Amino acid sequence: MALELAGRRVLVAGGRATGVAVVELLLELGARPEVMDQTFSDPAAGADFRGRGIPLHTADDFVGDDGAVRAPDGIDLIVVSPGFRPDTPLLVAAADAGVPVWGDVELAWRADRDGLFGAPRTWLVVTGTNGKTTTTGMIESIVSAAGLSGLACGNIGLTVADALRAEPRADVLCVEMSSFQLHWAPSVRPRAGVVLNVADDHLDWHGSLEAYAAAKAQALLGDVAVVGVDDAGAARLPVGDGTRRTEFTLSVPTAGQLGIVDGDLVDRAFAEPSTVGRTLIPAAEVRPGGPSGLSDALAAAALARAIDIAPEAVARGLRDYQPAAHRGQVVATIGDVVFVDDSKATNPHAAQAAVVAHERAVLIAGGLLKGAPVDDLVVAVAPRLAGVVAIGTDRQIILDAFARHAPEVPAVTVFTRDDGSVMTQRTGETARSVAPAGTADCATGQVVMGRAVDAAWQLAQADTVGVDAVLLAPAAASLDMFAAYTQRGDAFAAAAVALADSAAIR
Repeated sequence: MALELAGRRVLVAGGRATGVAVVELLLELGARPEVMDQTFSDPAAGADFRGRGIPLHTADDFVGDDGAVRAPDGIDLIVVSPGFRPDTPLLVAAADAGVPVWGDVELAWRADRDGLFGAPRTWLVVTGTNGKTTTTGMIESIVSAAGLSGLACGNIGLTVADALRAEPRADVLCVEMSSFQLHWAPSVRPRAGVVLNVADDHLDWHGSLEAYAAAKAQALLGDVAVVGVDDAGAARLPVGDGTRRTEFTLSVPTAGQLGIVDGDLVDRAFAEPSTVGRTLIPAAEVRPGGPSGLSDALAAAALARAIDIAPEAVARGLRDYQPAAHRGQVVATIGDVVFVDDSKATNPHAAQAAVVAHERAVLIAGGLLKGAPVDDLVVAVAPRLAGVVAIGTDRQIILDAFARHAPEVPAVTVFTRDDGSVMTQRTGETARSVAPAGTADCATGQVVMGRAVDAAWQLAQADTVGVDAVLLAPAAASLDMFAAYTQRGDAFAAAAVALADSAAIR
């Protein structure tokens, strides 16, 4: 069905970065956008929209006298930002009234397929619980190394709507998609899509692991479906009818897979038929290293080979790729111990991948777990841990899991209360105070992180085996104490650098 929006009233749910991009796209398509956001209850908000004559709403505008939420009158389409849950009353009422509800990526996909911004692009979609941004960055680097015009967009920062309108034109869109975006984009059929892994995450939004996994599986409905078979959650996902299934593994690949042979990344899926496949790049040259980095590189290579990018370009692109900040970044070193910022590890699956990249580490974890259990994480990583420092709102859940499954791992907790920050330590069944309560101005995320880094270093020094890393891999969201995971990582880096400077002076 052709996308006919000229003159149509479209309600954009969400007035921040995604909403702004959607409004710009709708205006170019001749639509009449209106914007809803709770921030508009503040008269100072939405000035840019008002200045352009765009009507503004809050959710209260759609509540009837009886208190029931009703579908907006006269609206032909609702375009939602990713954070809106499917059970949002306004969206339920709209669907019941026959008003279509699309995500911003769905709108962009339909506009692109209809050629409204030139010839349709090649879409490469990346999703998974962990590793999305690294894989998306890798494939963008590979596309560039192949001499193609590519652009990373979606959940990575630049919206797909803005990518369609960007100059110079990008012919290949490397689209990182969250489970939220996939749920709201049922029509997307990429040239190739990958699901890296599936583990408990965003259960508060989707309602169940099954619903979360089903959203992820939307990436596998295009021409080529790439699946990480080392991950049980991804391996069992169905692919689309007529879709070519391709797999990647850290083991020796069979026919139809990419994997690792004698220390090299090897393609046995898209290479000419042979018993050994085509060597792509030595694993030692992939950054970030470790199991998760190699898995991401194999996934990116599979997407690239799916669109006939040469093995030589895959190797160049992977060598050129520079990991983004807060994703396994070494921020300080004291002796043989590195301080690693993996603040982007916002769920237990990601935290596990971060820990297993080290032989022995002290882990700083905690924040908002979003309903995800941590027992499997604790069981998997405890043998590698010289200690754990728990912070944030759900710190006690982490401490309780260690008490159940790994009481031998020394545990410290740092938290805030009205009269300052408090630190306690547990070894086995015994807990004790290891730092006095501070003053009222200590009740900040930065101060808690500083004390957490100090405590982690004490645990590292006390370990008799030999620690190689102090690792921030929170397994949780940051918004209980920080504005974003980036701010949390910056606080960790600042504390680690200060500690290293102090150690150097001594």
